[in-house]
Amino acid sequence: MRGPVVVLGDTLLDRDVEGLVNRLCPDSPVPVLDETVSVDRPGGAGLAAVFAAAQGAEVALVTAVADDAGGARLGTLLAAAGVRLYALPLAGATPEKIRLRARGRVLLRHDRGGSAGAPGQPSDAVLRLIADASAVLVSDYGRGVAGHPALRAALAATRAPVVWDPHPRGPGAVPGVHLATPNEPEARELAKTPPGGSRLAVASRSAHALRRRWQARAVAVTLGGDGALLSHAGSTPLVVPAPPAEGDTCGAGDRFASTATLALARGALVSEAVQEAVTEASAYVAGGGVAAALPAPVRAVAPAVVTGGGDRIGAGAAGEVVARVRAAGGTVVATGGCFDLLHAGHVATLQAARQLGDCLVVCLNSDASVAGLKGPERPVVPQGDRGRLLAALGCVDAVLIFDEPTPEAALSWLRPDIWVKGGDYASGGGPETLPETEILARWGGHTVVVPYLDGRSTTDMIAAARAGRGSGGWPAASGDPAEAVAQVRSTAKGAR
Repeated sequence: MRGPVVVLGDTLLDRDVEGLVNRLCPDSPVPVLDETVSVDRPGGAGLAAVFAAAQGAEVALVTAVADDAGGARLGTLLAAAGVRLYALPLAGATPEKIRLRARGRVLLRHDRGGSAGAPGQPSDAVLRLIADASAVLVSDYGRGVAGHPALRAALAATRAPVVWDPHPRGPGAVPGVHLATPNEPEARELAKTPPGGSRLAVASRSAHALRRRWQARAVAVTLGGDGALLSHAGSTPLVVPAPPAEGDTCGAGDRFASTATLALARGALVSEAVQEAVTEASAYVAGGGVAAALPAPVRAVAPAVVTGGGDRIGAGAAGEVVARVRAAGGTVVATGGCFDLLHAGHVATLQAARQLGDCLVVCLNSDASVAGLKGPERPVVPQGDRGRLLAALGCVDAVLIFDEPTPEAALSWLRPDIWVKGGDYASGGGPETLPETEILARWGGHTVVVPYLDGRSTTDMIAAARAGRGSGGWPAASGDPAEAVAQVRSTAKGAR
């Protein structure tokens, strides 16, 4: 593969709520579900990307993400799956699908998030990503990403094989796609196929009509447990039967499309890709569906941290601040760290960062993250107190706590214009050496370094306390916050 596999489309937050039903509601004849466990996962294009990454591919997801807690949750889940997120701004709320289940059966599906918001403009990095892909899967769920004019132009121009998984509410495939993969009802609706004839005859007419309309090289109509019908040359379709399989079919279409895309990326013929996809989708259903196929790192992602630390702490608070600043055309600044034993050096960095834009969001390592990075004796101050101390500073607008070793998931969701790190210019460190630089480049953001305020270190503070030294153990500070602000503003001037 010459580049990553790119999945493009609408991502939803899916939640399965499992429970037991032992009684009826006293005021209405409906079952009462006693929840035992719930599992969050990316849905839509996000699920297709997770499946592709789980099969060993390098996967980048181009999707629209809202500035809310649901968007933050998606960023965390996708990062755990090893998917690189290239997020477009999304007006409105994150769409959510909640399935209430008992004994393996769905009792009710609850959708929320409202009507689809308009996705924002893709960055140059996104357009280059599509051009350099080894294959592209368009996973359309009818919420607008697949219809974005700039993305459609990039899809039409790429030399990579394109697989289009359509939705009746979405746009038609761009001309020339290698393979379109509607299911049987979608194919009939999209092609406006009149009834009459056998099931295979109707599927064949639908596939031929869509292939002509979209100028597609091939159309595979998936037939559930009966496999797929492939229209790819002449008038005689290829019918690919499926091995017997029973189980939860949720996500089977995404599994089919992602498998076919990976096969085409490896150079397989379309017929070979469809046969592989049928086999894999059948095995997926027989193996327990999405509950069994979801990668362990995604299943292990804990629920979002709840700190109770006020209205400046958490994904909701951070999302509101960022959305407000963006709507006003302002600059979003973010920084991160453990901030264990908050000291003057931290404050100098935060003050300098805040003066670079119109808001400052601090990405704070959770207790589990700090312990993983610095050992079991850290942090000294728990995350709730660290978050409240930071939120109380006048230069901090919001605090977002994250559990991962790095803030990649938080940054992919926040998409700050500027990411600030404390550093030492004398040592030669600079934005080009920071791991966050590549992440910021996905949406056109920039990284800058703020000089440290000399003589301030959490590690030294802990060592001094353990040694019984007081404040006299501190060296005199040679830095000046005002000087740090001046230096970093001159560095960031060109970046903005």
